[in-house]
Amino acid sequence: MGETVPDMQATPEAQATPAYDVESLRAQFPALQGGAAHFDGPGGSQTPLAVADAIARQLTSPMSTRGEVTVAERNSDAAVVAARQALGDMMGTDPGGVVFGRSMTALTFELARTLAQDWGPGDEVVVSRLDHDANIRPWVLAAEQAGATVRWTEFDASTGELAPEAFAAVVTERTRLVAVTAASNLIGTMPDLRAIAALAHDHDALLFVDAVHLAPHGLIDREAWGADVVTCSPYKFFGPHCGALAAAPEFLESLHPDKLVPSSDAVPERFELGTLPYELMAGVTAAIDVVAGIVPGDGSRRDRLHRSLAAVATHELQLRAQLEHALVELPGVTIHSRAARRTPTLLLTFDGNESKDVSRQLAARGVNAPAGHFYALEASRALGLGDSGGLRIGLASYTNSDDLDRLLTGLHEALEP
Repeated sequence: MGETVPDMQATPEAQATPAYDVESLRAQFPALQGGAAHFDGPGGSQTPLAVADAIARQLTSPMSTRGEVTVAERNSDAAVVAARQALGDMMGTDPGGVVFGRSMTALTFELARTLAQDWGPGDEVVVSRLDHDANIRPWVLAAEQAGATVRWTEFDASTGELAPEAFAAVVTERTRLVAVTAASNLIGTMPDLRAIAALAHDHDALLFVDAVHLAPHGLIDREAWGADVVTCSPYKFFGPHCGALAAAPEFLESLHPDKLVPSSDAVPERFELGTLPYELMAGVTAAIDVVAGIVPGDGSRRDRLHRSLAAVATHELQLRAQLEHALVELPGVTIHSRAARRTPTLLLTFDGNESKDVSRQLAARGVNAPAGHFYALEASRALGLGDSGGLRIGLASYTNSDDLDRLLTGLHEALEP
């Protein structure tokens, strides 16, 4: 199994980090004091007190719709501006192209409907079997409604790899858009986005990247990747439940989504339906600041995010190596996460035991590790796991060695004959 940390595209200075203080980080999360060992981060992280405080502060301060006249109007506007800037720093993009929405899924559906206005018979859309359905179904449905053709890239089920060559086999001069994940939420695989972007752009196609699962583990870099659009979900990296989409402002200017007549036609506001949840935007800014502060130090927020997420990647890789070494000693356990470059996310199945039963037994021991396909239905089926999937173990920046010990003890007990 590969032991390569995520490609952070970091400078040497960003990689030179002090010792990782996981206990200091854990102290910021009230939920971690509740007694459970959390391996459920891929479905949503726990929330630090600073984020809850920011949301409460925004809600209890004077607040109204955005404007410049009253204190309430200015408070709301400031929350929007700050959140766009924070997400721009997090996603490696111009904050003027950051769109806020209810969820990544909702934003993707809206963009798919908008782009499909210009698709028709003979056009093609490329999706991947590796992806979460939120980066498959919106494109499939939009293509079908426009009369366009859907083409699929297949990953290697034996290795978990999704090679650029898989895209070269299906991308043509008729391809309008290529959709791919930055990291599989089921098995952690991290495709080569730069190579895929180059291939898509060589055929004048757009590249849409789902970075939801990567965001807690590595730095998003829309511009360096060459992605036209990138999405993420702040609740995966300590924030509230919402979604964000990022693109170049000039690209968004060329699109005309359905909107209310009196609502703003400015970018990115024309893509945001209704009044924004200002309290959630305050929570997103706070969450990104917590991530940036995992490793203390100076520099811009982007620099601090770079440094902190490089340290997170090293911490998680060390824990993943320990866990994998222990898991191979357990009889009847199959690890389906095998790609060379992957997040610390393991999918397990068990000879003679249903994954959901193992998950319940772990939960009874205070270990949260859910089972299922986690909306990566195509990937689960391609792995031969059908709609049942497996037990997903997601390591997080706040996972410590005690958590691993509890997980392994629980697995030993659950799998005893």
